[in-house]
Amino acid sequence: MTFTSIPIVDVSTVLDSDDTPADFAAEFTDICHHVGFALVTNHGISTELQGETFDLMKRFFELPLEIKQLIDKTNSPQFRGWEPVGAESTNNAPDLREQIDVWTEWPEHGTSGPDYNRLHGPNQWLADDVLPGHRSISLRWIAALEHLADHLMSALAVGLGLQSDHLRSLFGDQPMSLAKFIHYPPTPAGGAGVNPHHDAGFLTILAPGPTPGLQVQNPAGDWVDVPVIENTFVINLGEVLQSMTGNYLVATPHRVVTDAERYSSGYFQGPSLTTQLTRLPLAPEFASTVAASPHHHDAGFMPTPDEAQSGTAAMTSEHRPGTYGEQLWNYFHRSYGEQMAHHHGDLLTTTNGISTGN
Repeated sequence: MTFTSIPIVDVSTVLDSDDTPADFAAEFTDICHHVGFALVTNHGISTELQGETFDLMKRFFELPLEIKQLIDKTNSPQFRGWEPVGAESTNNAPDLREQIDVWTEWPEHGTSGPDYNRLHGPNQWLADDVLPGHRSISLRWIAALEHLADHLMSALAVGLGLQSDHLRSLFGDQPMSLAKFIHYPPTPAGGAGVNPHHDAGFLTILAPGPTPGLQVQNPAGDWVDVPVIENTFVINLGEVLQSMTGNYLVATPHRVVTDAERYSSGYFQGPSLTTQLTRLPLAPEFASTVAASPHHHDAGFMPTPDEAQSGTAAMTSEHRPGTYGEQLWNYFHRSYGEQMAHHHGDLLTTTNGISTGN
């Protein structure tokens, strides 16, 4: 089982209907099972908002270094804000991009409970007299993508034989989603704008911009270019859904390698940190389908920090986090080791996201 192109899907029917259409749900879920990536059209995100968002990114990334450093991610114990090229590591190699990370804001939790409670906190914003619209445009963009993600999650739930609100009901009362605003310089030989990886959350929506560079790895190991089609968004799945569906839906490896300067913005939908990543109540035929497909039953996960340090290859781990908070804590620890040590060094003798001595 393999693929050589990325399917294109018109999502207008799921946005226009109060009830998720069963035929769309079946088509979209089948694509997510076999490919894990899709290009969607008629997605409801206005071209005006897209233009404002990409203009905002261009204005920010052209600012002098000393202005960008006002919201430097290293100042944030919650890993929010701007980071320069090479600050994030994937597969023990630096990602050659700069970006701003904006997470859902909740009040800081303090130091009680699981380690991952420390991920709640504020974002970092530039003032309007420095970067007009930084906060307001970003939040409108996030709200629009969240709306689309909710409808697509409902379609996946129906396609999995569940009630349309089943996945959303698992999100709890403090969902933690991420928006990335990304600038890629041209990729040097042997590098990657972002190295091969899986996404961590439920569902990703990417505005890829007009410049190619995103590539998806098919089961044969070949890299498939995601085409640039005006006013389309890229949809893919994260490891949370892979785990909770028993690998029926898999997080497909992808990377960015670009010959030219590239801008993109992604929205990574996630639940509350305390959400348990237990198996969904799927009909037996889903497990039978996985058992019959080596691509699915052998699909691995991104390694834990300890596994990454010991040399476990990317996306080959058998570890299954118990909660979404543990999933994120592993991601930050693996990708931002120095920053994790700086802000949370008292917790680095932990197991599965739970403090062992504090």
